[in-house]
Amino acid sequence: MSDNRNILEVDRLSNHYEGKPLLQDVSFSLKQGEILCLLGPSGSGKTTLLRLLAGLEREEAGTISFCGKDVRNIPPHKRNFGMMFQEYALFPHKSLQQNVAFGLEMQQCPREELSKRVKTVLEMVGLSGMENRNIDELSGGERQRVALARSLAPQPQLLLLDEPLGSLDRALRDRLTGEIRTILKSLAVTAVFVTHDQAEAFSIADKVAVLHHGILQQFDTPENLYRNPANITVANFLGFRNLIQGIISEDGSFHSPLGRMPINELSQNVLPGATVTLLIRPEGATIDLCPTSRIESPSISGQVIDRRFQGSTYRLSLRAAKFSLTFDLPIDPLPPQIGQSILLFLNPSALVLMKG
Repeated sequence: MSDNRNILEVDRLSNHYEGKPLLQDVSFSLKQGEILCLLGPSGSGKTTLLRLLAGLEREEAGTISFCGKDVRNIPPHKRNFGMMFQEYALFPHKSLQQNVAFGLEMQQCPREELSKRVKTVLEMVGLSGMENRNIDELSGGERQRVALARSLAPQPQLLLLDEPLGSLDRALRDRLTGEIRTILKSLAVTAVFVTHDQAEAFSIADKVAVLHHGILQQFDTPENLYRNPANITVANFLGFRNLIQGIISEDGSFHSPLGRMPINELSQNVLPGATVTLLIRPEGATIDLCPTSRIESPSISGQVIDRRFQGSTYRLSLRAAKFSLTFDLPIDPLPPQIGQSILLFLNPSALVLMKG
């Protein structure tokens, strides 16, 4: 199959539970070797979607196609999809090698081929030489690697991962996300990865699908998702707090309690008088020592209400009109102290205009 063709296609997938919609008309597609992260808060439909892909639940409407074939009536054990859960579900009475070999034994893999595959995946996840260890002798990170090796050993066409790093501490999660991505990319495995952690999603995914109340809000690359959230729901979930409601004037500028702000390039396709929300990303502000040279640049003035040194940046909060806004500023020039006034100039590329 050509890399340019879609290997997984989900079309208008819907599901309900006790009359409550869990998924509503979800559609997306993936190419061979792409990693998709399903991102959203608890109850958004992420795990339901993963279970539908695996065949562990039945959809009420829509289709799921893999390699051009409708898989809805194919039982889970015949889809050749691998699954990895947060709990890992490892067998404590079996050795590391026996755990990894379990899926291959279920496939009745010949002994010689089984040994070869187990050895290969253990090398891949960095567990060579530990084949005879008991599961209870392993750390949390090592158990996660065993679970990944067991999922990969049967050479699945699609790997489904349900918050596999959720029980690990932050530092270990950060390290393992990079390692998992490297392993999946080296095998060209197509994968769907569930998480509620945006940093995890951004570091591992080629595509991110943001779900909220069962509705697919945005399907995009991590970079585009961060730079251009599709709506206020996505912006709020990503943690953006600089959201200002205002009106577009006849000259294309943005009017709000902060005053007039020239954003003509952003407002070209917006009708005058429309109510909109302006997102200012936190890295998009700078202190200009020569403000007279930037009279027509978008800017914000206010009073500093919090100032925290973060190493490479200062996290600065300011009160501007009725808004509390937060920015990450460079350490030079030195930002004002708490209680002092500040004038910030905004990078137009850090501004996003959204409806409503």
